[in-house]
Amino acid sequence: MSKKATIYDIAKELKITAATVSRALNNNPKISKKTRELVHATAAKMNYKQNKLALALKSGKSKNVGVVVPFINKNFFASVIRGIEDELYPKGFHVIISQTHEDVDREKKIIQNLINAQVDGILISTSFTNENKEQLNQELKKSTPFIFFDRVLNFDGTSTVTIDDYQGGFDATEHLIYQGCKRIAHFYVDQNIELYNNRLNGYKDALLKHRIAYHSDYIISLTSDMEAGKEAAEKLMKLPVPPDAIFSSTDNGLLGAVKYLQSISVKIPEDFCVVGFSNEPFTQFLEPSISSVDQSPMEMGKMAAKVFLKQIENDESGIDENVVLPAKLIIRKSSSKQ
Repeated sequence: MSKKATIYDIAKELKITAATVSRALNNNPKISKKTRELVHATAAKMNYKQNKLALALKSGKSKNVGVVVPFINKNFFASVIRGIEDELYPKGFHVIISQTHEDVDREKKIIQNLINAQVDGILISTSFTNENKEQLNQELKKSTPFIFFDRVLNFDGTSTVTIDDYQGGFDATEHLIYQGCKRIAHFYVDQNIELYNNRLNGYKDALLKHRIAYHSDYIISLTSDMEAGKEAAEKLMKLPVPPDAIFSSTDNGLLGAVKYLQSISVKIPEDFCVVGFSNEPFTQFLEPSISSVDQSPMEMGKMAAKVFLKQIENDESGIDENVVLPAKLIIRKSSSKQ
């Protein structure tokens, strides 16, 4: 294998100083255009490769940004990433995408590796557990800016971008009430995660506002897969007084419930109304189409990127900006009796 060319080799070839070569390669305006072009041409001929990490250490900027999500193949996170890229690539930044698979140890290693790689910032949606909260708090004391989105951990001096999950839960439940539903069940995923707790609280307050009794039997925790939703719906329909509607914090869980209700000949929305959360693409193509709260993932990604850019432009890693995007209820056939 041939030895890699260095700036000293280029300097020797052109009979100029290594400092001049370095400045020319970095397009320093103090070096004449003719010399810059000659140095670049010679570097290409000699197959010279700049050390990007060394440049990052020297300039203090790597132009790389880490994005950490639980899963890349979920439509929501894929759309958030698209929003981040659309905002950052035109500014000259490159996005390094990592997925944690809800594994705390993996999340810790990913964060440490990104910091070691001298990224200019980390945009992260945390795993379901908060076990890594203290480790994250230690990392936040360093200079790398962290922007939390969707699933957030609240620390002093960090920025967050979320949607108004509480209002989304309230609006979805109130909509069902306006359709004449009086016994509204709720699917949640994990009350230890702030966003799901906010959706639950919105549900509860909508019931309270309209003086509808809250029944703990109607509240079911489930994973976000279809089978769990099916089992939850079956359990609800076997109650002495079954519900007449479901507001679910997850579209995927609701899908299983809808399939079960259809299998026992429950007519939607005539006999039973359902509303989900996330506005997954499949919700508009089912029969009936499913009402859902839209999370505006593209906008969330763009906003997270904008908050990051604001921090580094001001050279502040410790500013605290909490952006809450509005939640929008998309009403479709599954909850519309009128």
